Amino acid sequence: MTIAPARAAAYEVVRRVFEEDAYADRVLRSASAQLDDRDRSLARQLAFGTVQRARTLDHAIETLGKRPVRKLDAPVLAALRLGAFQLGYLGGVPRYAAVNESVELVRRARLERAVPFTNAVLRRVGDGIEGLLAALPEGPLKHSYPDWIWDVWRRDLGEDAALALMRAQNEPPPTVVRHVRGPVPDGTSTDIPGGYEVSRVDEKSLERGEIWPQSRGSQLAGLVVGSQAGERVLDLCAAPGGKTTMLAGEVTAVEANEARARELEENARRLGAEHVRVVHADGRALPAELAGFDRALVDAPCSGLGVLAARPDLRWRSEPLPELQLELLRAAAERVRPGGTIVYSVCTINADESEAVVDASGLAVEPIEGWAQFRHPSRPEFLQTLPHVHGTSGFFIARLRA
Repeated sequence: MTIAPARAAAYEVVRRVFEEDAYADRVLRSASAQLDDRDRSLARQLAFGTVQRARTLDHAIETLGKRPVRKLDAPVLAALRLGAFQLGYLGGVPRYAAVNESVELVRRARLERAVPFTNAVLRRVGDGIEGLLAALPEGPLKHSYPDWIWDVWRRDLGEDAALALMRAQNEPPPTVVRHVRGPVPDGTSTDIPGGYEVSRVDEKSLERGEIWPQSRGSQLAGLVVGSQAGERVLDLCAAPGGKTTMLAGEVTAVEANEARARELEENARRLGAEHVRVVHADGRALPAELAGFDRALVDAPCSGLGVLAARPDLRWRSEPLPELQLELLRAAAERVRPGGTIVYSVCTINADESEAVVDASGLAVEPIEGWAQFRHPSRPEFLQTLPHVHGTSGFFIARLRA
């Protein structure tokens, strides 16, 4: 039996995410490289949806298939998840295709002994998953999130908004690019200057450095820095360089990871950002001569709870990093001249990593003017983009004075 190329690619993504802790977007890029646009789009839908809905799918497999998922071989569980996702969430997929091709994936994984079991479980799942999903109460099991994320969002936003946020981040995010130079992108302009919502990223324009894929929330963080020509600007956690290349002035871009520092250099060169100098170093232990900056951007590593729509695997590996964030923010403040400004941003929706870090820093808050539509719901001196409200990734942004 033949297996549709999109299913084969999606299966590879699901296996590598859960067996090797790989990043879904990176695996998909290589697994779907030889596919046409239609199959690549289907592979993405199957892979990202299966990874995203893993908790709910496991519940369906255990409840209807009557076998604990922890006892299953990893290749079998991947095939069951992929099949169950199609049966439960993709109404247009023929049931026989979802079942038979998932069974064939197990056979090709050289687990012939598990073929009858896989077939039986998926047939039971097909009979019962629609009713099972409909009966699940609203909450993290129904929408497939770890309990701790649900607890954080319910604490910070309230139950109704937390549910709306969970639903929003289970939907594909809009594709937005930043216009860098050359022809204006073929799309719709947004409320962010230079930001365009497009149907797809034009790979040729990207290669020529004319556009950069970047959500409105991410672009907002770069704009808030407000750097000017002639100023010295420090970007402390710079890769891959989307915000870095938005900054005016003489920019020193710091990246701790050597491979990502090289990627940052390549991206800056492609986008024509000749004013950016890349430094491979830990932002908490910079060379002494890197001091006296007029402005700094600390786009700190975080739990990423604002970008779960684009990063389906992140919800299963995510963790808050408030201690590291505070160290980086204080390190940046030491490198900025007295009276200079520091913008602190994180792509998360978690008060422990945003307001609490700013409060603990002891730095003076400079309220951000403008951007009223993105005003933080409880701390108006800050900005907070919210996927379920603003239709973009979730970013917290604060401006502080050294």
